[in-house]
Amino acid sequence: MTRLNGWRPGRDATRRIPTLLGPPRPPAAAPFRPRRVAMLSVHTSPLHQPGTGDAGGMNVYIVELAKRLAAIDIEVEIFTRATSAALPPSVELAPGVLVRHVAAGPYEGLAKENLPAQLCAFTHGVMRTWADHRPDHYDLIHSHYWLSGHVGRLAAHRWGVPLVHTMHTMAKVKNASLAEGDTPEPASRVSGETQVVESAHRLIANTGKEAAELLHHYDADPRRVAVVHPGVNLDRFRPEVATAESGVEAGRMAARARLGLPRDALIPLFVGRIQPLKAPDLLLRAVARLLQERPGLRERIVVPVVGGPSGSGLTEPEGLQKLAACLGISDVVLFHPPVAQDHLTDWYRAASVLVMPSYSESFGLVAVEAQACGTPVIAAEVGGLPVAVRDGVSGVLVPGHQPADYARALSDFADTPMRAARMAEAAVVHARSFGWPSAAAATADVYRAALHDRRPPPCAACPRDVVTSGEGPCLPRLLPSERPVGHSSLDRLLGGA
Repeated sequence: MTRLNGWRPGRDATRRIPTLLGPPRPPAAAPFRPRRVAMLSVHTSPLHQPGTGDAGGMNVYIVELAKRLAAIDIEVEIFTRATSAALPPSVELAPGVLVRHVAAGPYEGLAKENLPAQLCAFTHGVMRTWADHRPDHYDLIHSHYWLSGHVGRLAAHRWGVPLVHTMHTMAKVKNASLAEGDTPEPASRVSGETQVVESAHRLIANTGKEAAELLHHYDADPRRVAVVHPGVNLDRFRPEVATAESGVEAGRMAARARLGLPRDALIPLFVGRIQPLKAPDLLLRAVARLLQERPGLRERIVVPVVGGPSGSGLTEPEGLQKLAACLGISDVVLFHPPVAQDHLTDWYRAASVLVMPSYSESFGLVAVEAQACGTPVIAAEVGGLPVAVRDGVSGVLVPGHQPADYARALSDFADTPMRAARMAEAAVVHARSFGWPSAAAATADVYRAALHDRRPPPCAACPRDVVTSGEGPCLPRLLPSERPVGHSSLDRLLGGA
C-alpha cells in the first residue's frame, strides 16, 4: 500500500490540504482481520468477458483481488446483478470466492444508465441473502463503482459494518476530459458519488493522482483515503521465452506465427472496449497520418483492434470500421472480437507496441498486462497511466490527443528497433512491481484499518459484546431486527429485508 503521508498534490489539487494522509496501519496483533467480505459489483459481473459491454478492467480487478484475498484466508462473496434467468443463484469462482446473482430488473437489454432505478431491488436481494445468515456473517463491505457504493452504504448502515469503496472512475474527472462527441456523465451520478464518498469508512484510490482528485473534486476526508496500486497476474501475463538467451523477441515471433501475423511487421495493438473514452479512433487517425507521410510502411504494418463496442460506442457499433474505410486504411486494420485472458497474452506478445490513447484512465491494467508480456506502450499522459507506464523506459507517454503526436511515436518505433527492444525488456521488469499478492495484502491492511476504527475491542465494563461509535458511550451490538434505521428513506428501501 502506498502511503500518502508527506505527498503533496500538484497545482491541480486542492490547496486547502497540504498533505494527504493514508489510514493508520493497525498494530500487528490487531484482532480485527476480516473473515468474510461482501463485495458489490452491481453493473458488471466478474464472470463476464472483459472487452464486451460494460466489462473491462474493473472485472479483472475484482476477480483477481477476490482470489488473492481468499488465498490469505479472507473469504469473498461477490454480489452482482443477474443478466439471465438461467444463471444459478451462486457460482464458486475459486476456493473461498462465491459469486451471488441478484435478480434486479430485466435480465437483458438494460443499459447502465437505467440501473439506478434497480438499486432498490438489488439492495433488497442483498438483504435477503444476509437475513439467511447470522448477523455477523459479513465483517465488511467493499463496493466497486458508484452504483455499488449506494447499495454498500445502505447495507453497511443496516449491518453495522464498515464500508470500503473503490471508485474506479469518477464523473467529474471524466467530464473534465470528454472525447469529442461523447456524452457527459449526468448530475445524478455526481451527486451519487458525493454521497458515497461521504459515507465510506475507507476509499481506495489506484494512484496518488486519483487520491488528489478525490480530495479536490469530492472533498474526501484525507484520513480515509489510501492508495493501493492494482496488480497484474504475472503467472498469466509474461513473456514467452524459449531459452534464456533468446529474450522477448523469440516469444514475439512465436505468438505472431500462432495468430497468423506477419513476422517482420510493425504491429501497433489496441485492446479494450470500443467507445470514445478509450479513443481507438485516435490510433486509426494516427496510422492514416503515418501512412500518408511514409507510404512505404503500408506493406509492413498491421493494426489489430481487439475489443467490442461499449457505452456510447453502442450507438454506432460499426463506426470504427467505417472510419477505417473513410481514412483508406481498411487493408491494414484487423478487427477482432474480445478474447479470453489466456488468449489475450498472444496478442500482447505479438504486438510491437500497445497503443492506449484514452481520455481518462484511473489506472490502465491493459498497459501493465502488455508490459508484463514484454510489449512497450504508447499511452496518453492521463489519469494513472503515468504510474502504469515508465515514460522513456517501458514506453512513451503522449501529452494531449493529437493524431500527429501518436503518428510520430509510432514512426520512432518503426525506425529504432534497438530502442524498442530495450523498452520491451524494461517493460517486463517494470510490470513485475505490480503483483496481485502485494495488492491484496495492501487491501487487507485497509480492511483492518477500517475495522479497527469501526469496531474497537469490547468494553471491559460492559456485560456483553458491544461496539462504540467513537463519539459516545458504548452501544450494545444489536440484532438486525433491533437496529434503528436512521431515516425514512432507508426504512422504505430496506423494508422487509
